[in-house]
Amino acid sequence: MFYLVAKIVAVKAVRTILCLLLCVFYTMPSYARKEGQLYIDSLLRELPKATDDSNKVMLLQILSNEFRKVDPNEGIRYGEEALALAEQLGWKQGIASAYSALGYNYQYKSEYPRALEYFLKTLKADQEAGNKKGAASAMQSIANVYQYQKNYAKVQEYHLNALKVFQELKDKHGIASAEGNLGIFYFSQGDYDKALEYDYKSLQIAEELNAVDNIALNLGNIGNVYLYKKDYARALQCCFKSLRIFQTLGDNYGAAIDLGNIGEIYLGIAQDTLISVPPDSLVPAGRVANLKKAIGYLEQSIVASRKISQLDNIIEFSQYLSDAYKLSGDYKSALESYVLYSQTNDSVYSTQNSQKIKLLENKQALDIKDRDLQIARLAVAKERNERVFFIAGIIALLVVIVVVLRNYNTQKRSNVLLTGEKKRSDDLLLNILPQEVANELKEKGTAAARYFDNVTVLFTDFVNFTQAGEKMSPQQLIDELHTCFKAFDDIIDKYRIEKIKTIGDAYLAVSGLPVAQEMHAENVVKAAIEINVFMQRRHEQLGDKTFDIRIGIHSGSVVAGIVGVKKFAYDIWGDTVNTAARMEQNSEPGKINISQTTYELVKDKFTFTYRGQIQAKNKGGMSMYFVE
Repeated sequence: MFYLVAKIVAVKAVRTILCLLLCVFYTMPSYARKEGQLYIDSLLRELPKATDDSNKVMLLQILSNEFRKVDPNEGIRYGEEALALAEQLGWKQGIASAYSALGYNYQYKSEYPRALEYFLKTLKADQEAGNKKGAASAMQSIANVYQYQKNYAKVQEYHLNALKVFQELKDKHGIASAEGNLGIFYFSQGDYDKALEYDYKSLQIAEELNAVDNIALNLGNIGNVYLYKKDYARALQCCFKSLRIFQTLGDNYGAAIDLGNIGEIYLGIAQDTLISVPPDSLVPAGRVANLKKAIGYLEQSIVASRKISQLDNIIEFSQYLSDAYKLSGDYKSALESYVLYSQTNDSVYSTQNSQKIKLLENKQALDIKDRDLQIARLAVAKERNERVFFIAGIIALLVVIVVVLRNYNTQKRSNVLLTGEKKRSDDLLLNILPQEVANELKEKGTAAARYFDNVTVLFTDFVNFTQAGEKMSPQQLIDELHTCFKAFDDIIDKYRIEKIKTIGDAYLAVSGLPVAQEMHAENVVKAAIEINVFMQRRHEQLGDKTFDIRIGIHSGSVVAGIVGVKKFAYDIWGDTVNTAARMEQNSEPGKINISQTTYELVKDKFTFTYRGQIQAKNKGGMSMYFVE
């Protein structure tokens, strides 16, 4: 009798401990305790001893959470085991916690559609169970995924809802987490003061609670904000503090991000010619020394990110590493880093497309399984009925099934065709028109021309197009033109510049419409510099089998709208367009020529050579500048 009572007490104690651990991981993921590999090993030793009950579900779920920053693939495996067992037991809380664990693992693998799918299931399960704290945590997780997908309206909506719930519950852990996430949101919107306000609120609560991992997270976020405010000294102090905490906790994900941010800060110090940072224990003297630091920390971040399959980090920091190598004069390494960025970026898109196909295949398999189960139930019912009713019933049932399946398949095929055609139509429209104009055209059937007061127009032209064409076949000429214009398209997309059209071998683009852009002139100059660098490298590779380029830029006002009703095109008109064309015509091969108007907007951002008053066709003498 004594041994039986002891055993019951022990089982209750284990259940209590596992429940507490589940609450920590499930309702407060931002403050989850990281015990490292030793903790994981201890959990793995307990797993074979566990029986198939709710305790084992919790143990599997905890393992899934622990593995997410070490090996997300293993985390997914344990999360799926937890989900299968919870569904077998019919335990709703266990199902919700397994959904959450799977969502975090897919998020750490940058597979955001799958992560969002599981977090939405978590939210629904918690709301049905009346678990407000769990629902608020799920809202935060959903908002974080939307942040990665750049759906900012959803980000703000879910974070504010989560904060409201945590405040109603007076849950300090949750309030700190929600405020930290709002800091990240405002940072992504460029409101750095608002971001710092929420980050420091979150940090204060984390310090009160001695939540070490969240202290590190907030310090890293604050450091990143200071980087964008160009307060490099404060940025380094915060990021190094965060890095030391993450390394102590064995948090490879947080450490990888901090290493990359530190490298980005050193790169910013080396690039910034307007702000001089005094040397100290963190900042070495001289541009070369800071570049060396930037390259070292960025390379460490990429290596660490590869170990945990964190593709977003590799994409972001390999781009900065390419910039650092380019600034140091090591163009070979700069190209290798850019290739790594490009390949990783392409693989992310490829992976996401594969995941969509797999989800559709899984849904089809489930539909077939459900249909087979329905037919099996009908077969069992058949045996319980009299022969006459059985014959009549089965005939009627078969007729119904055939009709339903035929209608279902017909409707399904129609829906697929309609959906595909609509998508192709929308994609084609967006390839021709800006999104705002395309939306107006779809809603109203027309799109009115509009006047834009502050825009910057970019004109490019290939100088030796005819001569180069004589040395190439027609197909080679078209292929080279396509390669160059495709690169231009990628560059202007990066700076949110609207492509208007190509005219033979000329290229026309504009910034500041259909949505106003405060930095329209600066963005166009940056894009022009990248276009010029691309063509210089192209010329180094192909010699006279590619083209020299002239670039002209002017700022002012234009009228923009749709021309005609057949084969319509979005175009711009006005003296600003003509003046930009004159800037290009009076430029030189391999040079960027800007007007006095554009110069006044960006004179503090770049280095220029004043060319004096130059006669332009139908314009007279105009002040012009070369961008160096």
